[in-house]
Amino acid sequence: MGTCFSDMKGGKQAVGGNINAGTATNNNGGQNDAVDLFYKTQGFQQLFTQVELSLSASNLLDRDIASKSDPMVVVYAKKRDGKLEELGRTEVILNCLNPEWIEKISVAFHFEIVQPLEFHVYDVDTKYHSVPTTTLKLGDQEFLGMTSCTLSEIATKPSKSLSLRLQNKSGHGGLIRNLGEITVHAEETVASKSAVEMVLRCSHLDNKDVFSKSDPFLRISRMVESGGYIPICKTEVIDDNLNPKWKSVCLGAHKFGSKDNPLVIECFDFNSSGDHVLIGKVQKSVADLEKLYRERTGVNFVIPSTRHRQEKVLKGQLFVDQYCEKEQFSFIDYISSGFELNFMVAVDFTASNGNPQHSDSLHYIDAYGRLNSYQKAIMEVGEVIQFYDSDRQFPAWGFGGKIPGGTVSHCFNLNGNPGASEVVGVEGIMDAYVSALSSVTLSGPTLFGPVINMAAQTAAQSLTSVNSTKYYVLLIITDGVVTDLQETINALVKASDLPLSILIVGVGSADFTSMEVLDADNGRQLESSTGRVATRDMVQFVPMREVQSGQISVVQVLLEELPDQFLSFMRSRGISPLPSHFPKASTSTMQ
Repeated sequence: MGTCFSDMKGGKQAVGGNINAGTATNNNGGQNDAVDLFYKTQGFQQLFTQVELSLSASNLLDRDIASKSDPMVVVYAKKRDGKLEELGRTEVILNCLNPEWIEKISVAFHFEIVQPLEFHVYDVDTKYHSVPTTTLKLGDQEFLGMTSCTLSEIATKPSKSLSLRLQNKSGHGGLIRNLGEITVHAEETVASKSAVEMVLRCSHLDNKDVFSKSDPFLRISRMVESGGYIPICKTEVIDDNLNPKWKSVCLGAHKFGSKDNPLVIECFDFNSSGDHVLIGKVQKSVADLEKLYRERTGVNFVIPSTRHRQEKVLKGQLFVDQYCEKEQFSFIDYISSGFELNFMVAVDFTASNGNPQHSDSLHYIDAYGRLNSYQKAIMEVGEVIQFYDSDRQFPAWGFGGKIPGGTVSHCFNLNGNPGASEVVGVEGIMDAYVSALSSVTLSGPTLFGPVINMAAQTAAQSLTSVNSTKYYVLLIITDGVVTDLQETINALVKASDLPLSILIVGVGSADFTSMEVLDADNGRQLESSTGRVATRDMVQFVPMREVQSGQISVVQVLLEELPDQFLSFMRSRGISPLPSHFPKASTSTMQ
């Protein structure tokens, strides 16, 4: 969407080969270990099979003037009341009317119910190409068409594939112009902890450019039962290089199946027009790639020959410079082996919440027992967090209030005990909160930095023990008016190396724009005032008004990002689950 002067950076990024890919929770239809465990312990045993949807399209409508459309698919589940629940989004493919998307959409297939699905195709504006698709506002993108079916229609096909004509939003397609069609392929997800990490390199590639060298990237596809191939991974593009070496690619076994399954590895010359030129291809299994690494040999690319209807062997070769098999442990693997989540709570006592004596205050205590916004948040959030905190001992703080003695404190113990901040359970938080309202005067300004630093100090102390099994989650409940934004960012960047996640819950109807800046879902890692960049995303923002309106489940939204944040820290430190439950991860052979 837009002109030929597109933002190429987004289109040149790798897709599907991240070490964390496929482990947790990025789309709502997929399995979330943390959510499943919570529901199972509450007596809800869900019977379903996890399936992955692969998507491709043909003859899409071209909405652009000087280039082709840049398509993305959004997949929805249609509920009984007719409302749509988003399940996930593909990546954006630049300048392409016949795309094959690599990102899969994970869906829980319930055999006993009808599950209507809708597929909406958008042309994404070029200025959003480097932005994660999950954060895109669909109203800013151009609609290309939609279609629908039930999940069982796909799953019961012998080929597990279904092609559907795209229609416009009024339900008509092809009456005025052909909107193209979309093909959906469903495969049952194979649970596996094993993964393969490789560094791939090429030499002596054919040059497909005239005034410079080729800009190569690799696309890896696997064979499906019907005999076709589905792309599972794409490397980043390396500019102007006939001897490229790409960043490591990590493929979970659920993506390639058996090590003996054939894979097709294609090398393309990237073109901004979307017409990428095939440089060459090879067909090798993971076992074959491991052999190439062991023997330190390469394999020649081939390319179809138009003259003799046979493949022409090229000078260019593919090498596997590094190869390593490893185990990708899940969030539940760690928790069930003895790792603990330790929760901490901080409540906003700034004056922007309104006078607690007035009924319109967010801190108003109702004489008839009706809960205010903070009490509702504590109760609803507390039900989830105390499930994961084994000792139910919560450090509980307040900030932005004038404590007895007349001093404004930006981190005070909620229970009024200067020597101990911990309270017992959700009831303890509620009691301490109500008690604090009678002794603390709302003041300000709103400073998150002190409570984040206090939580970081606690998390840092756990790293001093040899075999620390603790991971900390700080819950900040606030009305959303932040004063020390840069100081907060500095504290978050400093804490990003620690076993800590921060969940910010917004109450009331304030403008939460500043909260969204702290949540790195826009693809940009936080940067401190000294230029240091956060090593990982550790913040999640939740507006309680959306939870309380029924738009989202409090359990789902609270635990949406936590497993990935937990796993990213454990993997960055090379920490495995406790060996009494799980064998040690295999030793890396990467050099």
